[in-house]
Order: sequence, then C-alpha cells, then structure tokens
Amino acid sequence: MFDFTPLYRSSIGFDHLARMLDEASTFETPTYPPYNIERMGEDEYLISLAIAGFSSDDVNIEVKGNDLTVTGKKTDKPEGKKEFLHQGIAGRSFQQTFQLADHVEVKGAELNEGLLQISLQRVVPEAMKPRTIAIQSGNEQKTIEAKKAA
Repeated sequence: MFDFTPLYRSSIGFDHLARMLDEASTFETPTYPPYNIERMGEDEYLISLAIAGFSSDDVNIEVKGNDLTVTGKKTDKPEGKKEFLHQGIAGRSFQQTFQLADHVEVKGAELNEGLLQISLQRVVPEAMKPRTIAIQSGNEQKTIEAKKAA
C-alpha cells in the first residue's frame, strides 16, 4: 500500500490521477456479472455483460465524467416467492464501473437474449486532430504535414 499524501500536497489538478492510483492499489475486480470488452474497429468498442434474468427496467446505465456505470437491481415481483429446487442463474444486484478514455462516447445500448451490449466510439474533436500548416517565405510557399498517428 502506497501513501500518496505528499502527491496531494505538492500538485494542483492531478488529484484525480493520485486518486486513481490509490483506488487501483485497493481495488478488487468484481466478477459478477461477467463481461467482455471488444474492439470493433479503430475507434469503436463494445462492452457485453451477461445479465440473464434482468429486464431493461432492472438495469440502469449512467455516464458521469469518464465513468460508465452499469447498475442492475431486480424488482420484486408481487406474484409471490418461487420455490427453486436449484437456482444457478444469479439474480443478485450488481454495479460495474468502467473507466472511459478521453473523447470516448456511449453510442447506445441493447439488451438481447441475456446480453447487455453497450456500443462506444472514440470521437476526437477537430481541434485535436493533426492539421497541415502552410509556410510562406517570399515568393515560395512550403507545406508541412503532420503524420497520422498509428
């Protein structure tokens, strides 16, 4: 366990980084519900959570800052308690949080056959994209082009 207190005292604006490092050292990875993170293209991602038994009314998806939080809570059905001889499908509440990189946006979510699929896309603003600057000197004009990042 590391003590990041000196970092908090000597830096301004980097407290979120120190907090993330502090949380990473004490963070236990939740195992329920199981999930996959897939790269669908250069700037497209898909998170799939296996949430069998949950309906769209039982699940909440929230984006706050760079945190994507998926929360599931089963609503109690008034029809009474069921008697299970074996219950292998978990129906317990869950909360799963994903850290999104800068400029990653949630494009949509779909619940189909027990899989919640959340589509993400990285959208880099125009101001941050490489651009070409023309250089003029006397009568000749020279162009410098930025190399595209791989």
